[in-house]
Amino acid sequence: MQERQLNVMSDHTPSATPQEPAPDRMTALAEAAREACARGVAPVHKWRPERCGRLDLVIRADGSWIYEGSAIRRPALVKLFSTVLRRDPEGYVLVTPAEKLDITVEDAPFLAVELASDGEGPQRRIRFRTNVDEVVDVSPEHALRFEEAPDGGFKPYVHVRSDLWALVARSAVYDLVDLAEERDGRLGVWAGGAFFAMAEAGA
Repeated sequence: MQERQLNVMSDHTPSATPQEPAPDRMTALAEAAREACARGVAPVHKWRPERCGRLDLVIRADGSWIYEGSAIRRPALVKLFSTVLRRDPEGYVLVTPAEKLDITVEDAPFLAVELASDGEGPQRRIRFRTNVDEVVDVSPEHALRFEEAPDGGFKPYVHVRSDLWALVARSAVYDLVDLAEERDGRLGVWAGGAFFAMAEAGA
């Protein structure tokens, strides 16, 4: 089976200034996150720390992480913080056993920057890689969903883990559309044995 891959990282260059964030708060948070993840996947859903606060951190729609107005330029640091990211009913937080910090997410916390597919119809496999190097195979457990965009088009998202989703990068959207087919009057894509509808056919 042929595999199609597309790297679209270059489409999303962060627009923030190149200064690195202040090291003190970020270093402390990174050390706590690193320690929390030392034994494997961080069990963030179990942590209920008493100490809570707010961090001046924004995850932009283009996938960039902005701390106190400056971009975090180290991919390894962004990847580390992403392991302690959680979505609570009140919003997104970075959480360790010792502290929970509210942050701002403009759209989705992750960006699906690369798409690979093979097979056809119900046997098709679609795999995404996110901007923090998580690999997601589309399936009923890691579903695709489509929301209406302000311009009248649609925005696809793929479920990554827990209640965290990745927005599919624009260039990868074009490849996703290329895989679309009609079924029962609806346009969508097959992946992982499931059909994910985009819109009514002809809409």
